[in-house]
Amino acid sequence: MSGHSHWATIKRSKGAVDAKRGKLWSKLSRAIIIAAKNGGGDPVMNIKLRYAIDKARSVSMPKDNIERAIKRGTGELEGVSYDEINYEGYGSGGIAILVDILTDNRNRTVNEVRKIFEKGGGKMGSAGCVAYMFDRKGIFTVAAADVEEDRLMNIALEAGADDIKQNNDVFEISCDPTVFSQVQDALKQNNINTQSGEVHQIAKAPVDADLETAQKVMRLMESLDDHDDVQNVYSNLNLTEELVDAMSKE
Repeated sequence: MSGHSHWATIKRSKGAVDAKRGKLWSKLSRAIIIAAKNGGGDPVMNIKLRYAIDKARSVSMPKDNIERAIKRGTGELEGVSYDEINYEGYGSGGIAILVDILTDNRNRTVNEVRKIFEKGGGKMGSAGCVAYMFDRKGIFTVAAADVEEDRLMNIALEAGADDIKQNNDVFEISCDPTVFSQVQDALKQNNINTQSGEVHQIAKAPVDADLETAQKVMRLMESLDDHDDVQNVYSNLNLTEELVDAMSKE
């Protein structure tokens, strides 16, 4: 399994705990609000809103919560106004870190995120310092035992996907974000169940690190991800099986 898939797996396991205390739903509501605010309340016409709704449904967010968030975004209901920001920086060993933020108070958030970086042995950088190291891609994962590779490849590529790779027991489909919905629909129409389907920032050249450095970076990423205003955290760290095993034992 590739690095970003490892991180997604770790986040999903953490997400189960977050959902119990409402944190994950709160983050997803913000994503729906900002998507509806910027592109309208129709998920058919607003792809970003559709991503956000699908993600909310995947963690059993109630329909009423989703609908309220859409209405807050379109202005039909009053609510807090959020800004969409990206923060960039470095972790231990110079590992690049990219953070997606939705906040109602830029000054508060930038100060808090800077402190998290510093406490975790990292440092916030200026805009653009690491963003060029990443490509934005739609990523789907499908259990290899559920479908033949040739059939999956034909369906995905015909729908506009860029590539399919097998990583251990899963197939990983990558696509341009603009065709994410097309690929998603094609998989659903052919009764292919996905383990995950999200738009990620993918490191162009993952960087290897020794176990101690990698663990420090992962702790920093988890601390950032725990912040209420943080939607996603990405790095160019090459997350190996050894590292994930070591982190699971902590």
